[in-house]
Amino acid sequence: MISKERKRSAAPSYKKLQMLRSITNSHARSKTSIIVDATKYIEELKQRVERMNQDLAIMAQNSSTCHNTLIPVKVRVEALDKGYLIKVFSERSCRGLLVFILEAFEELGLEVLQARVSCSECFLLEAVGVVKDDDEGSVSVDSQEIKRAVSQAIQNWSGEGEVTNE
Repeated sequence: MISKERKRSAAPSYKKLQMLRSITNSHARSKTSIIVDATKYIEELKQRVERMNQDLAIMAQNSSTCHNTLIPVKVRVEALDKGYLIKVFSERSCRGLLVFILEAFEELGLEVLQARVSCSECFLLEAVGVVKDDDEGSVSVDSQEIKRAVSQAIQNWSGEGEVTNE
């Protein structure tokens, strides 16, 4: 009789462990391993949230204004193993801004390998680009130079004063 009661009380724990196992994509079988995997998963989520908060803080620091309004346009350029990740964001749609940014990429010799763009309610550009190789050899461009070129493109588009990126 004790074993039946123990099985009944263990059933909800087993179901909860299986749910935890499925949420964390754990392939572990033992209770301890499932909990260890869940702990690692929670740490990974914390790190992702921290990176997102850092991205937001950096984007807030590196902002200019959106076409004669006080809506900030945030610019961030991050060096990758091969190429750069360029992020441009504004809370409002900025008609025509994409053309100016793409022209700046072309002037730098930056080839866009992958991009995601939204221009409807807000302006969002996330692009992965690499510097094109010329016949004469590769051109050296760093992330600060790309950030300056994108900021200049935003300034040219908006017709406003100097853009600051720290």
